[in-house]
Amino acid sequence: MSKTIAVVNQKGGVGKTTTAVNLCAALGAKGKRILLVDIDPQGNSTSGFGVNKRDLGDSAYEVLTGAADIGNAIIDTDYKNVSLVPSKIDLAGAEIEIIEMPKRERLLRAALAGVTEDYDYIFLDCPPSLGLITLNALTAADTFLVPVQPEYYALEGLSQLMATVRRVKRMYNQYLELEGVLLTMYDGRLNLTRQVSEEIKKYFPRKVYSVTIPRNVRLSEAPSYGMPVLYYDKRSVGAEAYNRLAEEFIKAQL
Repeated sequence: MSKTIAVVNQKGGVGKTTTAVNLCAALGAKGKRILLVDIDPQGNSTSGFGVNKRDLGDSAYEVLTGAADIGNAIIDTDYKNVSLVPSKIDLAGAEIEIIEMPKRERLLRAALAGVTEDYDYIFLDCPPSLGLITLNALTAADTFLVPVQPEYYALEGLSQLMATVRRVKRMYNQYLELEGVLLTMYDGRLNLTRQVSEEIKKYFPRKVYSVTIPRNVRLSEAPSYGMPVLYYDKRSVGAEAYNRLAEEFIKAQL
C-alpha cells in the first residue's frame, strides 16, 4: 500500500513544483517506486520531466472528470522509478465541470484507489490555490508537504492553508496529517530569512525539515531542459539538497 502526499501551498513561486519534481526524482533514484500526479493546470511538473504537453493523450483532466481511468493516463518518465500522470491546460476548466458531480471532493481519491498497490509513494503536485482541485488532493492524501519561502508573507499564507486543512479534516479526511514543512529559496545570510524561519519552526514544532533548499542556478535551469536537477547536474548544491531531503523523508517514514 502506497502513501499519498499532497505538495501544497496556495502561494505561487515558493518552489512547490520544483520540490515535487526533484524529490520524486531523488526518491526514485533511491529505489522507491514513485507516481507523480500533476494536478496543476500549468503542467510544470509534466514539463519538468521532459513530457511534451502537446502530445498528451489522457491526462489528469480526463481522470478528474471521469473520462478516463487513471491507468490509461499514467506514463513512464525517462527517470528511474518515476511514473507520471501528466497535466495540460484543459485542467483549468475541470473545477467548473466537476462542481455538479456527486462526491466532487472525492473524485481523485476514487481514481487513485486502483493504483495504490503499484507504488511506494504517490505525490500530488497541487495548483497554487485552495480551490476544488486542491480540495480533491487533500481529501485523497495521507499527508501534505508544504514548501515555504521564508519571507514576510509566508506565515499569513500558512495560516490560511492550515485553516483549510482543518476544514478538510473535519468534513472529508479525518486522517490527513502534516508530512513536513520545507524551507525553499533559503539564504541564511539574510536576517529576515533567519527570523521567518524561526517563526515557522515555532508554528510547526518538529515538522520543519532540517534540510533547506538554497537558491541555485542549476536548479533554475533544469526545468528548461525537461530534467530533474539530479540528472541535469548531480554535483550541484540543488541536487545535493534534494538528495538529502529524500534521505530525511525516507528516514521519517521508519
